Amino acid sequence: MALPDRPVDRTAASSGHRHLIHRCVSALAPFALATASTASAAPDTPAARPAPTVAARNERINAALPADQAALKSHVMFLASDAMKGREAGSGEFDIAAQYVASQFYAAGLRPLGDEGGYQQAVPLVAYKAADRGSFVWTGADGASVPLLFGVDIVPAATPAARTVAVSAPVVFVGHGLEAPAYGLDDYAGVDVRGKIVAYVGGAPEGLPAEVAATFAGAEARLRAAAGHGAIGALAIADLRKAARGSPGFAEARSAFGKERVTWATGTGDTTAGQSLTPGTPLLGTLSPAGAGKLFGAHWAAIAKGAAARTMRVPPVTASGRLAVQGKTSFRRFDSSNVVGVLPGSDPVLAKQFVVLSAHLDHIGVGAPVDGDAINNGALDDALGIASLIEEAHRFRAAGVAPKRSIIFLALTAEEKGLVGSDYFVNHPPVPIRDIVADVNLDMPILTYRFEDMVAFGGDRSSLGAIIARATSAIGVTLSPDPVPDMSIFVRSDHYNFVRKGVPSIFLWPGLKGPGRAAFDRFMGQCYHRPCDDLMQPILWDQGVRFVDANFRIARDIADAPSRPVWNKGDYFGTLYGGPMAP
Repeated sequence: MALPDRPVDRTAASSGHRHLIHRCVSALAPFALATASTASAAPDTPAARPAPTVAARNERINAALPADQAALKSHVMFLASDAMKGREAGSGEFDIAAQYVASQFYAAGLRPLGDEGGYQQAVPLVAYKAADRGSFVWTGADGASVPLLFGVDIVPAATPAARTVAVSAPVVFVGHGLEAPAYGLDDYAGVDVRGKIVAYVGGAPEGLPAEVAATFAGAEARLRAAAGHGAIGALAIADLRKAARGSPGFAEARSAFGKERVTWATGTGDTTAGQSLTPGTPLLGTLSPAGAGKLFGAHWAAIAKGAAARTMRVPPVTASGRLAVQGKTSFRRFDSSNVVGVLPGSDPVLAKQFVVLSAHLDHIGVGAPVDGDAINNGALDDALGIASLIEEAHRFRAAGVAPKRSIIFLALTAEEKGLVGSDYFVNHPPVPIRDIVADVNLDMPILTYRFEDMVAFGGDRSSLGAIIARATSAIGVTLSPDPVPDMSIFVRSDHYNFVRKGVPSIFLWPGLKGPGRAAFDRFMGQCYHRPCDDLMQPILWDQGVRFVDANFRIARDIADAPSRPVWNKGDYFGTLYGGPMAP
């Protein structure tokens, strides 16, 4: 799972894609240990436990299980083995894992829905980074030119859509740089930024619902608004609202300079460029307060004071001068693939509609050794989600009667690099995107305890909520609200790219009641994105079977329902992205 500290944003100066989760975990209750079985077990703390012998490890991993549990575990045994070296997107080991999933889709009777009659959809990836420190020169109203100093005044941003950027224009301060009339945000009212560069204060404004705030925290919403008003570039101003979610930090931007980010490629060979939501309005860089002061001169003290207030109310200000910017971005192409299979529906009309079940296949590969182990196996994140997806496909085949709607089973690449594989899929769908009625996403189910409830992130936003409630009731658990709202998980996994196409979507997790909170804290604090996310964890495979059962019931209900899912009337995301809405 990739949990960025701001929405997925392929134009921001730095990804920060792991920082939020560590900050949030540290704010939770002290870490407790999950039990190793439904009865009792000794604490199993990876940092303290002695390394098991090979024989002891094999004995534990190969312990006999009932057939349904063994089937689920067998997929994780392969996908999270050391031989897969953490399944990093673009690696040969990921390609082997993708072929394994394709073979399992075939065995489950799914028809291929990838390229050229196969199961794999090629995803052309591109890594990009700033190729130089660029040039930022401010010319004031008096005609004097002042360079902005790298790492002191400015940190340039890489531009995914072009190898070079060159703009020269006035700069306009536009507050948060956001438009959301429903929440009282309209920072472009009465200001003309056509042909100009906008400078904005990052971070989410106060008083917004957590999931809505997450969509406003990073650069994406700002760049969309700026592009819509004709701006030719944007600058983030750092360190003015340090307590605000997603507020850019200048030191963070400086340390991230020159590091690669990943998107999908829009060209080939020497013409390679990356996908950008606003190619004509790039993020140019991050200003320090000192750098912003050079631009806005006498206005800066009032801007900084107003921006630091809990509720920012600073009118637009046009700086007296002109900023000339030049920069270069370098690109590196590499390839990966999504794996796509379809179970055709049985209804002659509804079969033309599709329910997507998704999980990500990639993990973060090989990293710095921890106690001599450098392989980040990704057993829970997300080999177990993929295993659940495979076993759901087998359940549909065993059921004998096909669902009315068609069901797409989708194993995604490059989730850990910024939800890139799912973004590519929704922009290159093998079926019309308007015919995809829902996405149910499985990412990092923590199944080291007997779960007493389930959480469906986003389930309260659409008619999917009632379907999920029926499924959870059928397996004897309750449906709980988001237990970690400050983490804004609804916008931080692959399902969100379906949401951005207007598709009602959910992200399903075991809940945190009873022993769940301690198990969650333990995993997030000790094994998330670390080598100990492997098969030596106390995974309860009977709980995996329960999790698969719930997912199967949800998918079946969506596929057989007389009407396609709709967003609740007036829902923010349904309205923002133009999805089908309840009357």
